[in-house]
Amino acid sequence: MTIQYCKDPFVGRRRQTREVRVGDVGVGGANPVRVQSMTNTDTQDVKATVEQIERMAGAGCEIARVTAPSIREAELLAEIRAELNRRGVGVPLVADIHFTPNAALVAAEHVEKVRINPGNYADKKRFEVREYDDAEYAGEIERVAERFRPLVRRCKERGVALRIGTNHGSLSDRIMNRFGDTPLGMVESALEFLDVCEDEGFREIVFSMKASNTQVAIQAYRLLAARLEQRAGGEPGYPFHLGVTEAGGAEDGRIKSAIGIGSLLEDGIGDTVRVSLTEDPVHELPVALALARRAEARWAEDAGTPPLDLAASFVADPYAHRRRSSKPLSLGPLAVGGDEPVRVALDLGRLPEDPAARVAKLWFALEGLGDLACEGLEVGVEEAGDLARLPEWWAALSQQGIELPLALRIAPGLELGPELASGGVTRWVLPVSAATDPDAVLAAAEAAQRARVCVEWCLQGAVAEIPFLLDRVLDGAAASGLSSQLFSSESPRANHAARALASRLCERGAGDIPLVLRYRRGADVTEEGALLEAGVDLGAPLCDGIGDMVSIAGYEDAARAVDLAYRVLQGARLRTTRTEYISCPSCGRTLFDLEVVTARIQGLTEHLKGVKIAVMGCIVNGPGEMADADFGYVGSGPGQVTLYVGQEVCARAVPEDEAPDRLVDLIRDHGRWVDPS
Repeated sequence: MTIQYCKDPFVGRRRQTREVRVGDVGVGGANPVRVQSMTNTDTQDVKATVEQIERMAGAGCEIARVTAPSIREAELLAEIRAELNRRGVGVPLVADIHFTPNAALVAAEHVEKVRINPGNYADKKRFEVREYDDAEYAGEIERVAERFRPLVRRCKERGVALRIGTNHGSLSDRIMNRFGDTPLGMVESALEFLDVCEDEGFREIVFSMKASNTQVAIQAYRLLAARLEQRAGGEPGYPFHLGVTEAGGAEDGRIKSAIGIGSLLEDGIGDTVRVSLTEDPVHELPVALALARRAEARWAEDAGTPPLDLAASFVADPYAHRRRSSKPLSLGPLAVGGDEPVRVALDLGRLPEDPAARVAKLWFALEGLGDLACEGLEVGVEEAGDLARLPEWWAALSQQGIELPLALRIAPGLELGPELASGGVTRWVLPVSAATDPDAVLAAAEAAQRARVCVEWCLQGAVAEIPFLLDRVLDGAAASGLSSQLFSSESPRANHAARALASRLCERGAGDIPLVLRYRRGADVTEEGALLEAGVDLGAPLCDGIGDMVSIAGYEDAARAVDLAYRVLQGARLRTTRTEYISCPSCGRTLFDLEVVTARIQGLTEHLKGVKIAVMGCIVNGPGEMADADFGYVGSGPGQVTLYVGQEVCARAVPEDEAPDRLVDLIRDHGRWVDPS
């Protein structure tokens, strides 16, 4: 595809969109990124629903979504709206519709926006395999269009906005049979409904492309942006509602949301955000606000930045994940790049004054990691006093039995002698900035070649400086004959700098050199802020296939830092090192207390490394969204649960109080159970 999905892949520029009014709230255009959430109360409990919306609005929610699974709930939206008005809560309401077009028509009389899912608005998912010829397929599209057209007309008459919200987990059988379970299928599903809207002259439309798989979500939104640009090139597009569905809760839910949503915002894509956590919806809003405000600040700062003229693409295909091809390097016993997994390294900062005490603390932290492995250690040497303490550092590591590949970050100006390659040091991290003289680069490369140590050139500067710095290093390294090297960058725009690095390496014929991604937590960054920052700064390039090692710095607690790296890698779908839970955020359709049940299931299964378990409150997205889960737990009726292995039903109508233990039995029967240590 030749049409770009964003304005500039190396600079954060907001995608131009038309404004869509949702009541008094403008979405898209010049408006800020709007934040929203969804109630998880029973819609028929008007009082509880109103009170929750009031709390959500108090936490910053600008648009509130309420499920309307039947005409009865759709009618009650009028009461909910009236009571909110009486309380002075003017937040616009969105009716969430699945399976029930008649409820959508009723809801459109009482709310400011209707969300429909093109996968189930006029289709029932039966997982049927069927071949359609072109005439049959066209007939199916017309059938769906006629089912959808009355809602479009009613929304147009009443000035009600419409969200065409495609979910990866609920694509229709027709779409699945022609396009597969793919980002392309998601986009085609949405565009069929857009055709009807535009045929009726209705353009108050917002799109979403949600998936629990961060890579799929990113690719689908990108592909939709490109396809819309093809349809109406140069015109402002339709606004996008961003989200990663079934993200889960706690740290993993926040990291997955930051990866999926934050990556798109980095490209200027996104006009309203909902973070889907298996928690009280009020907890979603600080996360959404943090991601939105971060993106807006960057767009404003980068508005006047000139484009970066790089001819090579930073990624093989922005619409399908493929890891960047790199040659393997040996860092002592550790192989990096090639087909090796993305490695995890820990940057401990400057060499401590008391190496023995720091190493003792480090040993306890590493012992507590369980199945997670710290695969490399880095310390900084900045002056002669640091150099003098290096033997004490190496001795302390040896005494504690810590045998990891070691790296030294060496400040400019220090002499690079072979003694700096002693004590298990396999890598020198050498900062390079605009102040670094070309002769210094050549001398450093020659010293590394003599010491037989790998060099990680850490390019420091704005994104626009990265190609210039890279050229300087490549020229010096080539002149020295240096054969073992990696690259990393430290820039205020980590994702765009990584892209510039990958692109320029490709232009220089060195596209196979491995890359290190770095995240350093600032002293004033909160725990949640660090999760979101690392999710974006590391997760965005990882989802583009960039990165052979991640390095985490700024943590006193080594175990916490290593754990964060692995959580990001799992959220980006690159290394699975713990149980993965695909759990929906709960809504009025949920047939059990999702937060409580999810916690109970996690308590029973969180030791099952690499097992994927889906916990879904109802059948709206359940069987589809958990397509790549190993086991599924889906609410199927009041007090009843259906258990799945993959997409196969294994037990129906299981009483809710028995279901978690029955799930454990199912995992055991299929050979995936191990007893907790």
